[in-house]
Amino acid sequence: MLPLPPPPPAGMGFMMPMFRPWVPKRIQPWIYVVTVFCVQFTSGMYLGALDSIRGTTNFMIEDLLMLLYAGLAGMAIYFPMLFRMKFRFTNQQLLCGAAITIAVCNLITMHCQSMPVLLVVCFVAGMAKIQGTFECMSNIQLWITPRRDFAVFFPVLHIVLLTAIEGSGFLAAWFAHHFTWQMMHVFTVGTMSFILLTQLCLCRPFCPMPGRLPLKGIDLFSGLLISLLMLMVSYIMVYGDYRMWMESRNLRLLLGVSLMLAALIMHRLSHVSNPYVSLKIFSYRNVLPILVVTAIGELLLGCEHTLEEIWYEEVVGLEELTKEKQFLWALPGVYVGVIIDLLWLKVMKWKVWKLLGIGFGCITAYAVIMYLMLDVNAPIEVWRPAIMLRGAAYAILAATLMWSLDESIPDLEQFFMGLFVFNIFHMYLAGAAGYGVYTTFFSHFLNDDISRYGSQLTLSHLDMSRFDMGEFMGTYYLHSMMSVALKQVYGIVVWCSGLMTMLFLLLDIPAVRTNARRLPYWPVFGIEMLSRLKPLYIKWRKKE
Repeated sequence: MLPLPPPPPAGMGFMMPMFRPWVPKRIQPWIYVVTVFCVQFTSGMYLGALDSIRGTTNFMIEDLLMLLYAGLAGMAIYFPMLFRMKFRFTNQQLLCGAAITIAVCNLITMHCQSMPVLLVVCFVAGMAKIQGTFECMSNIQLWITPRRDFAVFFPVLHIVLLTAIEGSGFLAAWFAHHFTWQMMHVFTVGTMSFILLTQLCLCRPFCPMPGRLPLKGIDLFSGLLISLLMLMVSYIMVYGDYRMWMESRNLRLLLGVSLMLAALIMHRLSHVSNPYVSLKIFSYRNVLPILVVTAIGELLLGCEHTLEEIWYEEVVGLEELTKEKQFLWALPGVYVGVIIDLLWLKVMKWKVWKLLGIGFGCITAYAVIMYLMLDVNAPIEVWRPAIMLRGAAYAILAATLMWSLDESIPDLEQFFMGLFVFNIFHMYLAGAAGYGVYTTFFSHFLNDDISRYGSQLTLSHLDMSRFDMGEFMGTYYLHSMMSVALKQVYGIVVWCSGLMTMLFLLLDIPAVRTNARRLPYWPVFGIEMLSRLKPLYIKWRKKE
């Protein structure tokens, strides 16, 4: 078990021993706040400049999404390594190494168009990004909450994370609009230079552990296998609709290899003495339900990345910068969601059932508004409440589920392994699966609507001398058929999120929650029902 650095003794207050003595204590934590924002604004490829990148390269949207998920895979896979690295190297080595790695990766992505190279580069950039973020946030954790209260820390952490997600997209679109998409990478190199300068000039080497922990004994081979599996699964999900899913021979082969690789990983993790991720975390109470709820929530919120992109770009035709300005309206919702989390978990200390119901209720309200307001003639202002609601939903669900995971896993080392599994579902697997599911649903509904409407068109209904087929296909097909298909998909989201909202509001009632826990497992329930039906069946046969 990895030790946890103790809080400072009473009367000494918050200290950051990594800073040089002449640096004012009041600005020390704020320097790390600026540093963590610089790190969080980085990425391998920036989807905010999607149109500009596609206009100057031969990349499809699926290629760029694959690079995005490669970066997220790098972030997720590195979680079990974070504390080992913190207790092995100094803060200066970790932050300088992260900054140099991110800068080099951004220089490569500016000039390289090879997908295999970019996949590796984005994966490494994701690892460096989470390393820099953890190093900064772990050093100012006691400044944020002196008692190390995660009911405070996790909501504040999501202020940083979600602000950077929305802000980096807008900044990338702004650079692409006024300059070129490469300027965002130049800006990132500049911010990484700022981190190097502050670390070399204002800080000194410091490690919280006097005796450095060695890196021996880490099951790196399992980590590499898990990374490969994550990339293979994301490839299947992202390119599934484009390659017609199982009609593609390559996807069928890749699916078979993925299943065999998953079996190999599970066998190795269950037999290695010191596995990269201990399967013990699944035995802790509530861990599996938390992962299931996380996957469902992320799948429902996946319509943000898919359906909204189709609507704003393909149907409404918003320019990239205007679209990213529209997405910034998620930030007020994020901050409201964080305030709700703080009041609920820290001040009132209520149970999380109703809070999760509120989070899924925000998704329901978001989907209902989008369903009702999908009109090309409507001003863009009418969609802003929906964007704020999905921002609030994301903040509420992400912080609450992460806090619940911490409450379920008391061991620190096991908790970081749990965070690894949690983030596989939270920011990686469910997001990629959501893109594949929503694009498939949209394609199915769009093709079905076109075929249904096309069957009603006959030459007897058209005056061909006055009928412009090109204008008809350019307006009706684009504006009406796609709007109808999007509404149908949003309708599914309304039903699913509404059911989840009702479920958690019901579980908030103590009598319902107590009786639900007494229900037997489904196999047991099925055996009991069959045993009761068997005498009735025998009696019925005797009557015949």
